[in-house]
Formats: sequence, structure tokens, C-alpha cells
Amino acid sequence: MKPIAEIAAKLNLVPECLEFYGKYKAKVDPAAVPADRAPGKLILVTAMTPTPAGEGKTTTAIGLVDALTRVGKNAVAALREPSLGPVFGMKGGATGGGKARVVPGDDINLHFTGDIHAITSAHNLLAAMVENRLHFDGCAGFLDGRNVTWKRAMDMNDRALREIIIGLDDTYGGYARESGFDISAASEVMAIFCLSRDLADLKARLGRIVVGYGLDTKPVTAAMLKAAGAMAALLRDALRPNLVQTLEGTPAFVHGGPFANIAHGTNSVIATGLALRLADFVVTECGFGSDLGAEKFFDIVVRDGAVPAPSAVVIVATLRSLKYHGGVKLDALKNENIAAMEEGYANLQAHVEIVRQFGLPVVVALNKFPTDTPAEIEAFAARAKADHLRHTLSDVYGSGGQGGVELAGEVLAAMASDPADFRFLYPLEAPLLEKVETIARRVYGADRVVLEARARKKLKRFEDNGFSGLPVCIAKTQYSLSDDAKLLGRPKGFPLTVTEFSLSAGAGFVVALCGDIMTMPGMPKAPAAEKIDVSDDGVISGILG
Repeated sequence: MKPIAEIAAKLNLVPECLEFYGKYKAKVDPAAVPADRAPGKLILVTAMTPTPAGEGKTTTAIGLVDALTRVGKNAVAALREPSLGPVFGMKGGATGGGKARVVPGDDINLHFTGDIHAITSAHNLLAAMVENRLHFDGCAGFLDGRNVTWKRAMDMNDRALREIIIGLDDTYGGYARESGFDISAASEVMAIFCLSRDLADLKARLGRIVVGYGLDTKPVTAAMLKAAGAMAALLRDALRPNLVQTLEGTPAFVHGGPFANIAHGTNSVIATGLALRLADFVVTECGFGSDLGAEKFFDIVVRDGAVPAPSAVVIVATLRSLKYHGGVKLDALKNENIAAMEEGYANLQAHVEIVRQFGLPVVVALNKFPTDTPAEIEAFAARAKADHLRHTLSDVYGSGGQGGVELAGEVLAAMASDPADFRFLYPLEAPLLEKVETIARRVYGADRVVLEARARKKLKRFEDNGFSGLPVCIAKTQYSLSDDAKLLGRPKGFPLTVTEFSLSAGAGFVVALCGDIMTMPGMPKAPAAEKIDVSDDGVISGILG
């Protein structure tokens, strides 16, 4: 690694713009960067529906920005911060892989510069202030203790905290009630953090958080509790983007980390906007497949106006995911199976069509794995060519930026010859249910939306309180285009079942929870934490594989 001041110099950032966190990490003050430069072009990296292990989307994004640098372009990455939940749970580290990584990897995967801890603290400060108001006012105050919706948050997978009972002592005169924990990446504070343009916007959005309802059924906000200022104070330093580097010394901003299966799934608009002011090309990613991360990036993030629509979209595919959606079990994905790959190709086709609905050029990157066979790669290339898809084999894991040069060429060619004609999926003035139905039919392939009774009641409450003009953020499984993780490939004609709605008024969207989705995940039977250790001399092992 090079000293971070050297990396910053590549972006013409002087040391006065930086707040150093050791030798290899720094926060950048966006206000110290001139805003008169024409913005660069944005490239979004998404994926087909993944296997549980993931398909290398972050690795591809990092390799692509290194490849653009290799071909002489002024490029920078804008990525999400890893959550401790997946790091110690299912997926392990989230800083790329092989020769396409951002470093220092252990630091980024663990506490980094403390951003997510600050978000967790701000979230729980609001919870404490809610309880304090109830303590002194009781149910006679402006907040009805039976209608508090604000939970707690922590940055870890702990299924036992999904539903809890609080107030078992005499705090409320013996009045106990249900509550729970969300993982910090699903907190509305995280979403607000990543959608805020500056500190003033952050404070205004925090004030709009709805924590519950009064006896008159009207929303009670964080501003009414006078909590927004203190929350913003906790987040002030965290709001500055983090600058690190790739293994090849390319600058990378890593900032914010909402999940795409339960939140909007992209890094902060402050970091992306700053990157666009500093470079000609910015590579960013969104969570999971295009049905989740990309749709939300377009309909929520771009619609909010802080960042432009991408000039091109890269969809990451793998032969193992194609075979998985063709019916092959996880333990047999290493075996050659061209027939299954052909069968699962329909899933990739669906994701290409999803992105094209937004009027954007698409490049498919086949992320190479060691178990891929030449026959499978050839069969995939033939199928993609027959479909007139821009596609290429990407080997950034094994060869770094050099392994992504062909991908970079295809992306540049797509931007030059297929100009974007961006459009949103639905108008904001459409009713909330119509927005959900539009996404369900045009993106997921459902034929109808089914609302459970609790969801229908919540929907009416939100509309009655004037929130019908917000976009929707659908929370569902990432392992299927549907809301059922077992429906692989390209399911059609299924019902999308909405079990619950929740309001993120500060973030500026309504969340529709579908199927069995949980806002507090659990660990797998053999979590990644079992393989992580630290030596007597302080060297961490097991996070980066």
C-alpha cells in the first residue's frame, strides 16, 4: 500500500482536504473540493440473481476501475462499507477478492473509521429519547406508547433480537410492550446517511423520522422529540467520505452500507458525488441483483437528484450461478454442465431486460472462476452473441486490472455507441400500491400483489398521513426474482405477497416487506466468525479468505 496522501494526490486532493486515520485511510472534506469541474460519467455494477456465496460483484467493480486506469482513464471507485453482520456471518469479508481488492482489507471489514458505529449510536440515541419521553409523559403525552414503531439497531446478525419485550420493570408503571432490533445496515438512519447531500440535509431528514403515532393517530417525528440535532452531532464526522486504495493504487471511496434486500443498497451520494467531481469515470455498485439494488438505485437514489443516472450498467454473471438457476445443487456447481447453464440463462436474460427498461446500455461480465471449463465459457459466449449482448470474460480476481481490460473496452464502447435514454419505472404521483404492482410485474415477473391484513392497514395509514407520493423500497429475498428463495431461474405468474409496510419518511421512501424477509438476519450454521482469528502479534486471519 502507498501512503493515502499519495493516493489523494492522484485526485488533486491536497493534505488540507484530508483527515488522516493512520497511514492508509483518510476522510475527505467535500466542502474543500472545488465544485466547478464538469462531472464524470457514472458506471453502475449490478448482477444476476446470486448464489448464497455471491458472484463477485464488488470484485468486478474494483477490477473494472483498475482496468480503466490501466487504459489511461482517470477513474475512481465508490463502494459500500461492509457490515459486521455478513463479515462474521454468511459471506465473510466484503472488500473484493484475489487481485481486485480495496485495502487495508481487515480495517475496512472491521471498525474502519467508525461510520457504522456512529450510525448505530445515532439510531439508539433516538430510541432512548423515545423511551425517555414515555417515561415522563406516559400514555397521556403526544406519543402513544402502544404505537411506537422505532426499534433498536446493532451491526451484527442476532436472530434472538428480532422480537423483544421491553418495559418489564416499573418504568411505565408495569406497562410492557413489544419491540425489536434491526441490523444497522437496515436502519433508516443508515438510509438517511447515504441519501443526504450535506450536514444540513442530514439534520432535516433525521428530523422527519417517524418514531410512532400519537393518540390522534398522527405521526410523531424525531424533530418533535428534539432529537435530530444530537443525532446529527454523532454523525458529523462520519458524513465525510472515506478514501482508500485498490491493490493497484487506484483511489476508492468506501462510505455507507445499506443492504439492498431490506434497504436501498448503495453507498452514500456524498461519496459518489465527490468522486464524480474528481474523476472522469466513477465505478459504483449496488447490492445483489438488478431486481433489488439496481431498481432502487434508479427509482430512489437517482430520482432523489443527488447523483445522475449511469452512463452504462455492468451485469455480473457467473457460470456457477447460471448452473444454479438451471437446477444444479450448490455442492455440484464445480462440475461441468452446459445443459444446466443453458437452462439458467433465462435468469440473466431477465436482468438484462430489467436494466434495459430504464433506457441504459448493458454489458455482461462473465466473472471467471477456477472451476469454469473452456466448453462452458464457449457455450456461454455463443449464447450471449446470439442474443446480441455486449459481453466479455472478466478475470479480475486472478489478474487484477489486466484481467478487466477487455471489460473496460466494452463499457467504453457501450457508452460511446449506445447513449443512455434514462427513464423511471413509475411516476411518483401513482398510488403506493400501484408502484408496488409495477415493480412486481415489470421487474420480478409476478402477475399480482397480495396484501396481508397488517400490510393493508399500514398502507392506508401512510396514505392518510400524506406519504403516498414517496417511492417504494421493496424488501425481499435476494436469491430469487420472486419473494420465494426456492423459485430459481426466471419464475413467472406468481403472487408477490406483502406481509408488512414500514415508513422511512426521513430517507424518503416506503418499505414493502415481502415473503419471509427479516430486517435482522441470523447467522448460518457455520458462520464465518468461526474461521476468524488474531495471532499473538496482532495479525488477523480468516476475513479475506
